[in-house]
Amino acid sequence: MYFMKEITPQTTIHELLETFPFLVDFLAGYNPKFGLLRNAAMRATMGRVATLDKVAGIGEIPVDKLMQDLAARIAQETGTAPGIGTGPVSAASEREKIETLKGIIRSLHGGKAAESAREEFTRLLGQVQPNEIAAMEQELIREGMPVSEIHKLCDLHVNVFRESLETHEEVHAPPGHPIHTYLLENKEIMRRTDRFTELCRTLPEAPDTDATGKLRDALNAMAAVETHYTRKENQLFPYLEKHGFTGPSKVMWGIHDDVRRMLKELRTAVEKKDWATLRKTGAEAAHAITEMIYKEEKILLPTAQRMLTEEEWRLIRSGDDEIGYVVKPEDNWPVSAPDEAGSATFDTSGLLPLDTGALTLKQLNRMLVSMPVEFSFVDENDEVRYYSGHDERIFPRSPAVIGRKVQNCHPQKSVHMVNAILEAFRAGTRNVAEFWIPFQGKFLHISYYAVRDEDGRYLGTLEVTQDISKLQQLKGEKRLLDWD
Repeated sequence: MYFMKEITPQTTIHELLETFPFLVDFLAGYNPKFGLLRNAAMRATMGRVATLDKVAGIGEIPVDKLMQDLAARIAQETGTAPGIGTGPVSAASEREKIETLKGIIRSLHGGKAAESAREEFTRLLGQVQPNEIAAMEQELIREGMPVSEIHKLCDLHVNVFRESLETHEEVHAPPGHPIHTYLLENKEIMRRTDRFTELCRTLPEAPDTDATGKLRDALNAMAAVETHYTRKENQLFPYLEKHGFTGPSKVMWGIHDDVRRMLKELRTAVEKKDWATLRKTGAEAAHAITEMIYKEEKILLPTAQRMLTEEEWRLIRSGDDEIGYVVKPEDNWPVSAPDEAGSATFDTSGLLPLDTGALTLKQLNRMLVSMPVEFSFVDENDEVRYYSGHDERIFPRSPAVIGRKVQNCHPQKSVHMVNAILEAFRAGTRNVAEFWIPFQGKFLHISYYAVRDEDGRYLGTLEVTQDISKLQQLKGEKRLLDWD
């Protein structure tokens, strides 16, 4: 019934308790700081990434003593004690592994065949952890490799390591946890994608109304993947960035935009009954969506689970509802939600002296919320400090964006324009930048204003977004109140 040849500092709590479930009570009573292990949700999430070495550090006890006491308790229960393995892999060997991975990827970008790169990986390393792939890409970007180049060959990277990734246990989390919801959505997205591609494959030679209607419905259902991507970009990525994980998320965002572009092309093709484009682009979109699901489940989510704290997951969950879901969470995890990040307690008894008059903080906040425009403020360090909340926002926002670099809030293809505006405002050569674009049936006016103090010192940038579709249609005059 029980089998574990040895325990080492790298043995996870999950592995240990899966093999020896009776150790739950032993560990929970072993040290006051281990009491959380009685919580099944904690064991299902953090237990998968918490090693004995890390747990010993939390309890401020030597890992060797912890392993010896565990082995003694196991022997008492089962009659046989597992061996005690050596210490953790040295930092030097971890460093060598990342360097080897970088060398393989550089050779791939230099023209080496994927099969040869795969053989080299198998010969030199054989195994790779999801977080090591993320770390490798992060370092390549930091060393000067363009995000666009990694984006272009991202599928090749994964294919080189695919055999190794397949050996890892699937990521798990309790119902309602953001990871659990992402996994649920991936199953539904895959089902919808299969439905759409099957319709594309069996298109009749001549377009007909019935086929067009089915395609339109299936495409709209598949396009819900955009909500999944938006939540990753605005909720998950900001917390990963706080841990230095920025490069791989930028690569993923680029792939998200590729899918969005293809979905837009497919919508046009359906309306025009362009069967050739539907077959070609439909297959490309399905492949991109499927590969992204694989990258999420084999690299992104395992890395995030290892990297983020329980409190960070709670904060992510508290803001996810503002973006929305493809599939709603199965449970209200956690039962007791934390205060939202960036929230404030307003002192309605006090007044803020303004240039003209004075308001309570509550009054000022509700004024900003009630205006028919959306505001965002970026400070002098290019960090998002505020956005006005609305029930129906034009662009998605969530509390996770507060404190995030504004450059990370935009797809890579438009970051150069963001930087150009900020640099001109900071230098004092410009004070306003304006744009107007059609967007999802609306006509938007987007303007940026340099915010300066009384001495002209740059304090930040105010972004104002408004749907001016109705304003464009106004003619003549209206002087009487008419609400009908």
